[in-house]
Amino acid sequence: MSQVNAAIAALVPPGSRVLDLGCGRGELLAHLIEHRGCSGYGVEIDDANLQACVDRGVDVIQLNLEDGLAMFADHSFDVVLQLQTLQHLKNTETMLRETARVGRMGIVSFPNFAHWPNRLSVLRGRMPVTRALPYQWYDTPNIRVSTFADFDVLAQRNGLRVTQRFGLQEGRRVDVMPNLLASVAVFQFDAG
Repeated sequence: MSQVNAAIAALVPPGSRVLDLGCGRGELLAHLIEHRGCSGYGVEIDDANLQACVDRGVDVIQLNLEDGLAMFADHSFDVVLQLQTLQHLKNTETMLRETARVGRMGIVSFPNFAHWPNRLSVLRGRMPVTRALPYQWYDTPNIRVSTFADFDVLAQRNGLRVTQRFGLQEGRRVDVMPNLLASVAVFQFDAG
């Protein structure tokens, strides 16, 4: 398992019922089930990723997150993960509210556009291409980019109580100046 997934897994209380939105190949959810006694579902749209989840023994639902989470009742999960998905969604704020509605706790991560190499690239007149943002501007699946400060405002506007915020840089946790020194932003919040 990647260092990033290990850092996220450490935030999930043992025995939690987890919903992993945009679960990819199911690696993190499989780890949570096997090593932390969790249960739950992954949500994924890509056919190949769905098959990988099934092969791992992860219960997965094929669903376009743009369609919302109406199939899930309020607070039906202890933890809702939304890792590296917000930047791909057209209606980010609605999905964040849905995350808070169906879960008691949410954990989100996204590429931090304010990371210093990104700033330097923009100062040079070019959009950044990094490990966290690996695409050229013309072929990126990202609809938007964000920073720590942007998410703080969004969380506050939606009544979410941020309980932890930190960055990740090459799998290591960054607590000091994460907006400048971390390529990935991580937020843990409780519904307001």
